Amino acid sequence: MSESGHPAMTQDALVSSYGGESMAHMRYLIFADIAEKEGFKNVARLFRAIAFAEQVHARNHYQRLEKLKAPLKVVAEAPFGPGDTAKNLELAIMGERFEVEEMYPAYIELARMQGDRAAEMTFRYALEAERIHLKLYQEALEHVKRGEDMPIDGYIWICPVCGHTVVGRDPPPKCPICGALGKDFVRF
Repeated sequence: MSESGHPAMTQDALVSSYGGESMAHMRYLIFADIAEKEGFKNVARLFRAIAFAEQVHARNHYQRLEKLKAPLKVVAEAPFGPGDTAKNLELAIMGERFEVEEMYPAYIELARMQGDRAAEMTFRYALEAERIHLKLYQEALEHVKRGEDMPIDGYIWICPVCGHTVVGRDPPPKCPICGALGKDFVRF
């Protein structure tokens, strides 16, 4: 057991996830500015909304480490490099696909095997949101490749507890992932 109260391998997964989600948050804000300048207003809004969801994930991972006394190094890898909106969407898709297909399933299994329910929950919350982010970025890329903005009917809603992401006129009455009330969702 590590000093954070989590099994050592799960602690490392939480730290790594925190780093990755923190970088995604900042990267997506930069990508939003580029999309805005290129005239893709809704793609910019999508990047900003998902940046907020990534911040929610980073916060959740960080809070699971609240008992940690000694500082740890955060080492995380992510697709990176300056580009136009199409390239930035491709990088976002690469990052989300990695989280959906490899990282979070492995971390969920690790936390489950080590009996760490709190870590398993934060990883599961992130995985469910990342699946939606992947689909939204893929849809946005198809539009950008045709030189058009992504149509968004209504708003992008983000659950402030788990990062669940919904596109529509209204948020759901209740988050299907964590149960948070729809009235608390953040609108973009």
